Amino acid sequence: MAQQGAVAYCALLVFVIDGHALNTFFIFEIHPWSPMPVLKRLDQLLSNLGYCSRKEARYLLKDKRVTVAGEYAKSPAQKVDAATVLVDGEPLDFPEGILVMLNKPLGYVCSHDSGEGMRIYDLLPERWEFRNPKIVSVGRLDKDTTGLILVTDDTKLVHQLTSPKHHVDKLYQVTVNSPLQPDIIEAFAKGVVLGDGAEQCLPAKVEIISENVANVTLNEGKYHQVRRMFAACGYHVEALHRSQFGPYSLHEPGQDLGQGEWQVVDFPA
Repeated sequence: MAQQGAVAYCALLVFVIDGHALNTFFIFEIHPWSPMPVLKRLDQLLSNLGYCSRKEARYLLKDKRVTVAGEYAKSPAQKVDAATVLVDGEPLDFPEGILVMLNKPLGYVCSHDSGEGMRIYDLLPERWEFRNPKIVSVGRLDKDTTGLILVTDDTKLVHQLTSPKHHVDKLYQVTVNSPLQPDIIEAFAKGVVLGDGAEQCLPAKVEIISENVANVTLNEGKYHQVRRMFAACGYHVEALHRSQFGPYSLHEPGQDLGQGEWQVVDFPA
């Protein structure tokens, strides 16, 4: 994303009478500065944003579906500022990059492979899947887990939010098959040992909400971690829902997304 800066101007004024300097003044001003827009070939820009292939761009131009700065585009090769381009009268979809928060329904997979069943990408505009860089999920939720999943074309952000080094908090609501005992709070706080004892989780926070429901906050992303942690404590997870991932939440005011709904959100500061 482009960053704004500032330009400083300094001037020296000297008043001279009869060859003698009387007064000297410095004038110092700071003015906002914005970088020059990056110009790209029109066909490459349209292709990267999923509107068409580079070869197909000429047909959009021929049909007068593309304008640049209010004029019909003349050549697929012309260099353009993305902010000045319209397709079918609409601005381009997020040429600076995209970050989507989606409330994943039950039964959907976080895979691009249509052979695996219903995909989260089927819930988004079709052309977004043809963007370059490709949109991907930030981590994954399994088929039987619902809730917040982020989708982006920013690979650095994916690493920032999923790398174990960054310890990004994730909040889940868990429903289990039997009444929760208070000792699970201490077990999670100490770090649950998984499986045959060869792998220990980092400490996590459990808040018991009702007899069979708890909120769990953790900052790791091991395979099926929440289900395995509860299994290690003698419970079977019947429902799992993620409501928060780092600074993003499904249930902020004005941001209460229903199942299958999504919205574009700002990149983290």
